[in-house]
Amino acid sequence: MTSPLNTLRFVALALGLAGLVGAAAALDLQGHRGVRGLRPENSLASFQHAIELGVSTLELDIAITRDGVLVIHHDQALNPNHTRDAQGRWLDKATEPIHRLSFAELQAYDIGRIKPGTSYARQFAEQQAIDGTRVPRLADLFDMVKRSGNTKLRFAIETKVNAEHPEASLPPEPFATAVVNEVRAAGMAGRVQIMSFDWRTLQVVQRIAPEIPTVYLTAQQSWMDNIGAKGSGSSVWTAGFQYKDHGSVPRMIKAAGGAYWSVFHGDIDAARIAEAHALGLKVLVWTVNDAPLMGRVIDMGADGLITDRADVARQLLDARGVKID
Repeated sequence: MTSPLNTLRFVALALGLAGLVGAAAALDLQGHRGVRGLRPENSLASFQHAIELGVSTLELDIAITRDGVLVIHHDQALNPNHTRDAQGRWLDKATEPIHRLSFAELQAYDIGRIKPGTSYARQFAEQQAIDGTRVPRLADLFDMVKRSGNTKLRFAIETKVNAEHPEASLPPEPFATAVVNEVRAAGMAGRVQIMSFDWRTLQVVQRIAPEIPTVYLTAQQSWMDNIGAKGSGSSVWTAGFQYKDHGSVPRMIKAAGGAYWSVFHGDIDAARIAEAHALGLKVLVWTVNDAPLMGRVIDMGADGLITDRADVARQLLDARGVKID
């Protein structure tokens, strides 16, 4: 006997193959690390350029220094692909975790240029170098946006906690609490989503700040798999909500109390988006950088795109008449 869920998947797939899955009338366009394809990632210049390109949300990552400063940086340590020391020398390896550096120590490093000859440089050949760029504080970004007068721009803030390397950051509870406190102090709780691959931080946010939506990040790839569906069906990343108990990622997120699913583009199709929508979840897809893939993701019915190339996305969305919301 065919289950209702399987029927839903079949219908969604059939519609998708026919090109009839309705794209959203409005889409959340999120600038990934600002606009990483064009400006140094997670820099104030990158966020400013993303705003100029018309994104609806700035996507960013948070680390916390030894002295408790919330800074915007993707990796838990400084990355040698785009970091030079105070003497202008490229790092030959990652630093110790930001969690062990003071904010003043962090400010000695320049993150404004990609190291030539790296795969990172080849991937983002159009990124404009801005020498002298420093790792900003979350408070600096909030202040910049407030000064601009933009009252609608949103923020998607990722907690950089690694379930497999607990020594590299604060534990989930104090980490998530520090982010919530900073967001509330800036008066930005109504404009923020908090997201993570480590769902333990999201459980903390839901408990202490129910007014802030949580976004459940997933990847099921060889280079990152926080779901573990192909193995035991269990994962240390998912706060006890296991694939083996729920049978699908959307059902795991629904059980965990999430509002959004943020999924790697290689793991998504129209059927999974339809399942998530049937459960009341919105679906964001990352990181989508070329126009043909953007078009396919929109046609699947995604609610949001996370991209390093907001310029390419704007051209596509404008051509299709899709409103950015």
